[in-house]
Amino acid sequence: MPEWIKVAENMPVKEASIRKLKANGRDICLVVFEGKYYAVSAKCPHAGGELAGGWCKNGSVVCPLHRYEYNLETGRGAAGQGDYIDTFPVKVRADGVFVQVKKKWRLF
Repeated sequence: MPEWIKVAENMPVKEASIRKLKANGRDICLVVFEGKYYAVSAKCPHAGGELAGGWCKNGSVVCPLHRYEYNLETGRGAAGQGDYIDTFPVKVRADGVFVQVKKKWRLF
């Protein structure tokens, strides 16, 4: 069962930002775009680029390596890409920003 993990303090953010962090052993990006919080995969599936080094445009996060774009709400890649990133539910409460993430499997 996925847990709600506190990943940040709740504070108003006026500018877009992308921050890489860990939640339940997984690397994710906490994205603020147009005043709303999103949580997505930390790496681009195309070539493994760090999405935290990218930027936001038109409701998408853009990978800094090859400019692949992924919708912040659905994770779906732009037309013609044929790929996606994971998205995670986000709750903003008085005591912080929480992301619902399943624990990462460890084999050993």
